[in-house]
Amino acid sequence: VYLETYGCQMNVNDTEIAWAILQKNGYARAKDLEEADVVLLVTCSVREKAEQAIWNRLRHLKALKARRQQARLPLRIGILGCMAERLKEEILHREKLVDVVAGPDAYRDLPRLLAVAESGQQAANVLLSLDETYADILPVQTSAGGTTAFVSIMRGCDNMCSYCIVPFTRGRERSRPIASILQEVRMLSDQGVKEVTLLGQNVNSFRDTSEVQFQSAAAPVLSRGFSTVYKAKAGGLRFAHLLDQVSRIDPEMRIRFTSPHPKDFPDEASVLQLIQERHNICKQLHLPAQSGSTRVLEAMRRGYTREAYLELVHHVRECIPGVSLSSDFIAGFCGETEEDHQQTVSMLREVRYNVGFLFAYSMRQKTRAYHRLQDDVPADVKKRRLEELITVFREEAARANEEMVGQSQLVLVEGPSKRSVSELCGRNDGNIKVIFPDVGIEDAAGCGALVRAQPGDYVLVKVTSASSQTLKGVPLCRTALAHSAA
Repeated sequence: VYLETYGCQMNVNDTEIAWAILQKNGYARAKDLEEADVVLLVTCSVREKAEQAIWNRLRHLKALKARRQQARLPLRIGILGCMAERLKEEILHREKLVDVVAGPDAYRDLPRLLAVAESGQQAANVLLSLDETYADILPVQTSAGGTTAFVSIMRGCDNMCSYCIVPFTRGRERSRPIASILQEVRMLSDQGVKEVTLLGQNVNSFRDTSEVQFQSAAAPVLSRGFSTVYKAKAGGLRFAHLLDQVSRIDPEMRIRFTSPHPKDFPDEASVLQLIQERHNICKQLHLPAQSGSTRVLEAMRRGYTREAYLELVHHVRECIPGVSLSSDFIAGFCGETEEDHQQTVSMLREVRYNVGFLFAYSMRQKTRAYHRLQDDVPADVKKRRLEELITVFREEAARANEEMVGQSQLVLVEGPSKRSVSELCGRNDGNIKVIFPDVGIEDAAGCGALVRAQPGDYVLVKVTSASSQTLKGVPLCRTALAHSAA
């Protein structure tokens, strides 16, 4: 089986889950497309561009499949994930070359679906589940170097933001039992993984109800200026409890999490406190804003105003000095005026994010926006606004990063830099890429001899220059996470 992943980190994790299931069922992993009997594409549906990439890829695979048929070496092709969920009929009918279609909750069914495909029939399962979390399946890590890993803590989303397809492709929110998450993180620690990112569409609404004694816990309270379209649920162990437990497993393992929803932070003051107190929880937060205009935020059903969001940013910065912030923004949402756009520009200037994910709006079927709103911002206007947002974001990120010049940053080494084999690349606590020369350095433990940093090592780097996306510096010494925090 040959696996290709498109889209978000959740899809990287889904690829690992699908591979774990297939491996148990006797499949081997093909390194090369040409030697595969089965090609599985793990797909994304969030934007039209992501889906277009898959249609293009299928056209390429069509020729390969035809060649194989002539040589009597059949090739089976499967579409997995969000696009399978959204476009099952179209994929099966439009592309007769697709043999298997499996939604995000149907990976356990892959061996059966592939067996059906072997007999020459098309096979599909896109049933969404209310309880599937793949808690008992330990994903087989596929990330290079094995220094970092993603751990899925929940699936689905209940927020129903008007632009978003996720609740329709990934189903309702359900959390994985804490015990199974801790088991996976311990296993990764034993394998030498040095950084784990806890993944969910909405991590800070995590709620483990698997243990009876915690069923009666009170529902969380939202702070001033935040609202939600669905009723907050009582009972269960919350995200702060999980974060506390995960961060205790290995003092040399960094913990990150993504993506939280701004509305679920106010009640989780303990989450901010934990980030501030624990040396191995990264001082980095992803706070998806989507727009800087209250009017647009209301149309998006985000559950907060511009003012409430900025107040939260201010609160976060007070609680966690030096925090690195990242965000998501959509340019040209339904009804967005030039004034709305300028408010987003001014928010980018005011907050000064270190990392940003910015996109032009693309209307998705099934969403509330599709049924209730008009996609009335012309494509060229969306493109111009997006370019403006990117320019402003880069200017501000460069300024934020320049403030680190002259400082020492602790970097987790990931491997050689893409541009030069004589340089190493890693990330600092704030998840910003840092590049430095691969030279002999001292070890803080003081063994005297110079050492070369390896993937998985922590290196203290003095920053000498910065751009909007990277820091460059000189390595000072190899050290330990706990040691450098002290």
